[in-house]
Amino acid sequence: MSGTVKLASGYSMPLVGFGLWKVDRATTADTVYAAIQTGYRLFDGAYDYANEKEAGEGIRQAIKDGLVKREDIFVTTKLWNTYHKKEHVEQMGRFQNETWGLGYIDLYLIHFPVAQEYIEPSKLQYPGWWQDASHTTVSLAKVPTQETWQALESLVDEGITRSIGVSNFSTQLIYDILSYARHPISSLQIEHHPYLVQPQLISMAQENGIVVTGYSTFGPQSFLELPEDFRKRAVGAEMLFDNTVIKKIANKYDKSAGQILLRWATQRGIAVIPKSNNKSRLLENLQVNDISMAKEELDEISGLDRGLRFNDPGFYLPDHPIRIFD
Repeated sequence: MSGTVKLASGYSMPLVGFGLWKVDRATTADTVYAAIQTGYRLFDGAYDYANEKEAGEGIRQAIKDGLVKREDIFVTTKLWNTYHKKEHVEQMGRFQNETWGLGYIDLYLIHFPVAQEYIEPSKLQYPGWWQDASHTTVSLAKVPTQETWQALESLVDEGITRSIGVSNFSTQLIYDILSYARHPISSLQIEHHPYLVQPQLISMAQENGIVVTGYSTFGPQSFLELPEDFRKRAVGAEMLFDNTVIKKIANKYDKSAGQILLRWATQRGIAVIPKSNNKSRLLENLQVNDISMAKEELDEISGLDRGLRFNDPGFYLPDHPIRIFD
């Protein structure tokens, strides 16, 4: 229904998946099960989302009920910033794999290109960007990306994960990893919507055989429900669903604005990971690859680019900015 793309590791990944960011832990298992019933096979998670255990439960129930087999499902998850040291990568990789309870992880990504001071999970299980529960301290750690990447490669060797990759990385960091990588960079996950197209980064990744996955395809929509500092940039931005260019193309193809935004990505070989709690929208988000827009239409959508980034810790951590992006 949604098509697949071949990773550099040799494995195939669906082009359209279900994103687990902001999915309530209390309903995650049922949400994942319903998504599998609808046809989803890719689930994009992360340690930081705090719902891996429940997502795994939903998948295991679907397997038990005969809806799918393990090999039908593709699980992406991510290593958080506080666990970049070699010993912590290996510890967390094994722990996250056990938490999902599916035997192996399909794709394991470095969530952000920044290392933070280690926090024992038993003391603060999901620290986010902070070193304390009161969210007053942010501390970086001196851990080179090479150490983290090579620890990920060890997890591939052990069979903990089949493929590895990066998220929110720049071209410079990717070039650096390519200079020493023993296992390929299978995927780059980035914020990607018509307000933040990042054509140079995407071209560089694709030229080097790295599959790009875009998150927040609907732009500001994803950020409006976040705390104030995290949503400030989104509040003043026009909703892409209301944009005249998007609506015009949607009317032409008898698709929703959301479907056009998703197809704008997948037609250019970029995987997408939308989420929805609405059953009809769940199905709608999967049904995007049955049209092909003209190049001029794809370019017109890309022309909405403003360089407007919503997921930026250099902006939404005003007292302790982490300036990952230019």
